[in-house]
Amino acid sequence: MKKLSIYILLLVLSYSASAQDLNARVKVISGKIKTSNTHIFQSLETAMKDFLNGRKWTTDNLLPQERVDCNFVLNLTNWDGSSSFSGELLVQSSRPVYNSTYNTPLLNINDKDFDFTYAEGQTIDFSDQNFQSNLSSVMAFYAYIIMGMDYDSFSKLGGSNYFASAQTVVANAQSSSYKGWKAFDGNINRYWLAENLNNTIYIPLRNFMYDYHRNGLDMMSDNVSKGRKTISDLLPSLAQVDRQRIGAMFPLIFFTAKSDELVAIFSKSDSRERIEAINVLTQVDPSNGQKYQAMGKN
Repeated sequence: MKKLSIYILLLVLSYSASAQDLNARVKVISGKIKTSNTHIFQSLETAMKDFLNGRKWTTDNLLPQERVDCNFVLNLTNWDGSSSFSGELLVQSSRPVYNSTYNTPLLNINDKDFDFTYAEGQTIDFSDQNFQSNLSSVMAFYAYIIMGMDYDSFSKLGGSNYFASAQTVVANAQSSSYKGWKAFDGNINRYWLAENLNNTIYIPLRNFMYDYHRNGLDMMSDNVSKGRKTISDLLPSLAQVDRQRIGAMFPLIFFTAKSDELVAIFSKSDSRERIEAINVLTQVDPSNGQKYQAMGKN
């Protein structure tokens, strides 16, 4: 009987180890809420972490070093003292650059329309077939987005299945009353992010993501100038991306994640390449124009 128990334990541990696709770090911030009952916030943090790290988000068997690094920072702004919460959710993800210690950002988004219910000690349930709770749906949505971004950066349009899964989460949430899931909830929300990532209009930007990472950044460990030149040659393709379209959210989150990195890359290039980069980047990403113009003063 003892040997059988050990065998079952090993099977469980083996399954748990193989189930983890995300290396998610979760932080719940409750400083704005006045209460002496802080246990529920720790319980929520643990439940979110277990949910994200304990599920299979991909059909591939990822090695421990292949798990996708990501951060979920939940800044609570309101709690009714029972089970209803409101807050903002910051979601970030990154992936390593080949043969270096540098992790490049893939996603950096602040979801401001996040209301949900949670009871202390509650297990967070999720189904791809129907909407069960806003807490699980929002986390699953971003888990799929994170996986899709990661796969897109390693293979051309490799994240398509995960973006389709994120859109399914959006479709299931149409029956709910929570904000952020519908087209009329504003231009910057989950609906439009999923729509953009599944829309053929934005394939040029997804292709850019692949070439930028695999043929640019990943090559810089062998030859910095060659990798930077590849990225420089790719920049004009960003002009194909329509940023004026209603709900053009994908370009926004791309430049939110990448603007500082692009500045770092071209700040060290020669003057001709740097000026060309400034001209393209200020045109396609005017909201970060001052950052790019500052490169010209180097």
